[in-house]
Amino acid sequence: MVTAYIGIGSNMGDKSFYINKALDLLHSPPEIKVVKVAPLYRTAPVGYTEQDWFLNTVAQLETVISPQKLLHQLQQIENKLGRERKIRWGPRTIDLDLLIYGDVTLTTPDLTLPHPRMTERAFVMVPLADISPTMAMIGGKTAEELAGELMLVQEIYRAAADVMMHMAPNKDDAL
Repeated sequence: MVTAYIGIGSNMGDKSFYINKALDLLHSPPEIKVVKVAPLYRTAPVGYTEQDWFLNTVAQLETVISPQKLLHQLQQIENKLGRERKIRWGPRTIDLDLLIYGDVTLTTPDLTLPHPRMTERAFVMVPLADISPTMAMIGGKTAEELAGELMLVQEIYRAAADVMMHMAPNKDDAL
C-alpha cells in the first residue's frame, strides 16, 4: 500500500455536496481507501479571481494502484461530477489534485509529483497540516510550518462545523 494525498475543492453549486460525492466515489474502487479527511476551509480563488470562493480540503488515501492510474480515477470522478475545463483556474464543480504519492518524484506531461505548486497554496497546506502536521516538505519545513506562513498572506477560513460533520471519517474528527 502507498499513502497518497489529494486536494479537493469546489466553488460551484452545492460545494459540500460535490466534495462529499467525490469522497464517496473515491471509496468505491477496492484499490483505494480514504484514510483521513481534513476539515473544510473557505478559500479565496487563486489565478482567475473573478469567481466564487472555494471549499477545500485534503484527503489521505491508501492505494495499490500506480500514480497514473490514480490520476485517471480522479479525472473520471471529476468528469462524473460535471467538471468542465473552460478557464485555467476557473470555476469548477469539483477539483481533485494528486498532491503526493508516497515518496515518488515524477514529471510527465500529465502528472508532476509532488504537486509543483502545493507548498505555495494555503488551501492545500492548511488542511494537509491538519491531517499530517509533521510531514516534511520540499525545502525542509513541515506542513504545519508552511501552513502557518501561508495563512498570514492568503485568505483562508475554517468552514462551519455543521458543514464538516457529515464528512468526518469518525465523530472524533468533527469540530
